[in-house]
Amino acid sequence: MLDIHKVRADFPILSQKVNGKPLVYFDNGATTQKPQVVIDAISKYYQEINANIHRGVHTLSQLATDAYETSRGKIQNHINAKFAHEVLFTSGTTHGINLVTNGFASILKPGDEILVSALEHHSNIVPWQMLCEKTGAVLRVIPMNQEGELIMADYDKLLSDKTKIVTVNHISNALGTVNPIKYMIDKAHEVGAAILIDGAQAVPHMKPNVQELDCDFYVFSGHKLCGPTGTGILYGKEAWLNKLPPYQGGGEMIKEVSFEKTTYAELPHKFEAGTPNIAGGIALGTAVDYMNEVGFDNIQQQEKELLDYGTKRLLEIEGLKIFGTAKEKTSVISFNIEGIHPYDIGTIIDKLGIAVRTGHHCAQPIMTFFNIPGTIRASFAFYNTKEEIDLMVAAVKKAQLMLS
Repeated sequence: MLDIHKVRADFPILSQKVNGKPLVYFDNGATTQKPQVVIDAISKYYQEINANIHRGVHTLSQLATDAYETSRGKIQNHINAKFAHEVLFTSGTTHGINLVTNGFASILKPGDEILVSALEHHSNIVPWQMLCEKTGAVLRVIPMNQEGELIMADYDKLLSDKTKIVTVNHISNALGTVNPIKYMIDKAHEVGAAILIDGAQAVPHMKPNVQELDCDFYVFSGHKLCGPTGTGILYGKEAWLNKLPPYQGGGEMIKEVSFEKTTYAELPHKFEAGTPNIAGGIALGTAVDYMNEVGFDNIQQQEKELLDYGTKRLLEIEGLKIFGTAKEKTSVISFNIEGIHPYDIGTIIDKLGIAVRTGHHCAQPIMTFFNIPGTIRASFAFYNTKEEIDLMVAAVKKAQLMLS
């Protein structure tokens, strides 16, 4: 069991007030808060070992390189990648997806098919649309049902020998749906297709085991894992990373350069051009350590209790409807109140210290499916409490009264 008071003490921002009220932070789907150890790791790098990595023989460069590569090893162990060089540092999920789509531009031909799900964030739609425009490939959409679940029978029918890659999120950012990705990975491989999993919303709640899943690519952002913004990871199977061309040219990603020809470095450096976010990469390793110290069993138990309690309390409000009622979902509740725009609710409860997200959550196709402009999204993390949910429910009721 979590000692929730001890956990909350690890996060300095949670003790502050917003608009004179105690902060209730329920926008964890957008970004998680940072524990003091992560903040300290960033400061320590700049105060003690600030230097460029992989290039210098001097002591600080060696210390910085060791810290950065140690972080890569931590993440390798965390996701159970076979090799450390299958773990690429990126600036976030979007960067990782674009790196893969750039590589597939040299593989796809007109008429090839890409399968994307109806539950995707724009970051896992737009790059594939751009790839289709560039290559003549065709984008096919795996449909969803009214509960916010992907329809697996339709997925099975869409798969064919034309399918070259499937891309799907592990968990929906807008609805909290946990997708059956192991089934989807196995089915994609049956037709010889690669598969990319967008794990941005999954990694705060669970540890992905990429070897067990057998996915070809898995991407996520550090800032949703209690790590710094501007950090992320692209895991790719060694064979696929060797097959794809470099994403960017520059320093670090080269082996030899002449004006006649350039040869590229081995993995992972082939895809890590230029000076990276060194402090962020090191601090991401610290964040992974912190999350494992809290324990993902404890995290899941706490968040399941918050999801169940929050669902029960919100449904007490007359006229409130929850969007996303999948059998398998994580601690996200997207809801609206009949006759009231979600933005208006969000604005009023912010004055009461409640931070939620309103709008389409960069998932407009989902909102179009439900024929709504957007939702109010309360996304809970392990450091949240039932008492905070009570404060949110009271604030929503007050806003409803004001706007009715």
